[in-house]
Amino acid sequence: MSVRKLKPVTPGQRFRVVNGFDTITTDKPEKSLLAPKKRSGGRNNQGRMTTRNIGGGHKQKYRIIDFKRDKTGIPATVKTIEYDPNRTAFIALVSYTDGEKRYVIAQNGLKVGQTIVSGTGVAPEIGNAMLLSEIPLGTTISCIELRPGQGAVMARSAGSFAQLMARDGKYATVKLPSGETRLILLTCMATIGVVSNSDHQLLVSGKAGRSRWLGRRPRTRPVVMNPVDHPMGGGEGKSAGGHPRSKNGIPAKGYKTRSKTKASNKYILERRKK
Repeated sequence: MSVRKLKPVTPGQRFRVVNGFDTITTDKPEKSLLAPKKRSGGRNNQGRMTTRNIGGGHKQKYRIIDFKRDKTGIPATVKTIEYDPNRTAFIALVSYTDGEKRYVIAQNGLKVGQTIVSGTGVAPEIGNAMLLSEIPLGTTISCIELRPGQGAVMARSAGSFAQLMARDGKYATVKLPSGETRLILLTCMATIGVVSNSDHQLLVSGKAGRSRWLGRRPRTRPVVMNPVDHPMGGGEGKSAGGHPRSKNGIPAKGYKTRSKTKASNKYILERRKK
């Protein structure tokens, strides 16, 4: 993993920090695992804008990722490590011994030619997917299921990881990337290792145009709007803007929005850090 700082030959490259891509092995994706990706531009089926600041962007194909890792007991060889425009992490193309190919989220240290496997009775090595009941305590894990068979939903972005803290009865105690500690069923799957591309947080886009390529339109600050457009708008000159809140009037910065009667509250042992 490495980043490169570009020479300031243009204004847009003065502060630009790019990914070294030294772990990427190919720039051609597997055609059988590509799907078309439609852009909404933030509009609904009536053509009305329902989400602001979305539009444009480079055309992308979606890579079909195997989050379930349900091909158990069959070894797979890592063929390539690839860039995925739909996520911050890198992905790995794996080929199973029966000939099937799949994309999986790549972990740090995953190399081409390495063999990975998922299921029960598997060694706790990088890239292997196992049940939480079989992973040694203290192990760094990622791509964690919340419900058995659901597929990985937690700790999937670049550089993220969780830690298996303890086991009690039918639950495992896991410390998540947010700092939250919660109970997860032992029959859920997780992958050993840290998600790849941990240098992603060091990247600097350098110019507004790069945000446009990613499909992000300019965002107007609420403080500079008129009162008709936003609760924080209006006032003479640079006014404070009042209490921070959303366009719909819901307070922000400290206002608790989580329901006190939510069913999953009993599984959260410690809330995330403020």
